[in-house]
This record gives sequence, C-alpha cells and structure tokens, in this order.
Amino acid sequence: MIDILERIEKLQESRGWTEYQLALRAEIPQSTISSWRRKKMLPSLLSLEKICNAFDMTMAQFLAEDSAMAEITPDQRKLLDRWELLSAVQKKAFLELMESVNCR
Repeated sequence: MIDILERIEKLQESRGWTEYQLALRAEIPQSTISSWRRKKMLPSLLSLEKICNAFDMTMAQFLAEDSAMAEITPDQRKLLDRWELLSAVQKKAFLELMESVNCR
C-alpha cells in the first residue's frame, strides 16, 4: 500500500517544485498542504484529485504501486486528450486500425 504523503513529496521533488508551487498548481492553500505533513493527515478525495491534476496524472496513476505506470509521456498525454474528442464510431475505427498494425 502506498504512502500518499510520501508519494506527493516524491512527485513534488522529482519536478523540483516547492510546496508553494505545488499549492499554486493544485489550487490548494499552501497551509493545507503543510498541515497534512505536520499532522500526518491524508488529503480529502477532492484535494487528492487536485493534486493529481497538478501532476498531470490520473488518480489511478497516482495510486499505482508500479512507478512505471505512474508517469505518462507528453505524447501519451496528447493521445489521451485527443482520444476524448473522438466519437464512439471514430474510437472504434481507431482501435481497429491499431489492432491491424503489427506492433510485435
């Protein structure tokens, strides 16, 4: 099981963000983040969602035990963002195209 506060701290450090910078990006008061750390409190689900958004990751990626699954590349993010704009028919066609490409 992951330590949520430790995970936030490691992600923050890997990006070279101060607590203040994280607070700005997550749109959470810095005092709230400080309070979590001082009192060993867990953030609310809403706050954790804001933290994930700041780190440009999903909650599932944040909570993943495998660190390789936690980070996505800018190209992967771009693909996911565009995927959301497709209609159901377009998504089906795209998946069929991808399955026809021999990626092995």
